[in-house]
Amino acid sequence: MNEHPDLALIWADGGYRGTLIEWAHDELGIKLEIIKRNDDLKGFKILTRTWVLERTLDWIRRNLPMSKDYERFSETQESWVYLGIISLMVNRLEIVREAA
Repeated sequence: MNEHPDLALIWADGGYRGTLIEWAHDELGIKLEIIKRNDDLKGFKILTRTWVLERTLDWIRRNLPMSKDYERFSETQESWVYLGIISLMVNRLEIVREAA
């Protein structure tokens, strides 16, 4: 029973270990993969795939309304996220069209 057929895999930070993997599978029908840090490494190390989330959130935050979280309703906040992604996609299409 996948309530979100477009989602096949979700990556999560190591802080989300535990029963969340089973819950995501049982309740949502989605595979949740935990990105683990290598304990042998010292200092800062970019984890695989976590940069994708950070980069996407940064693109969304570039929109002025998204820089503050003053929305009363979650639907309004969700709409701003959609508008931010749409803006990003339109800008990319313009770049591709200019390069062609």
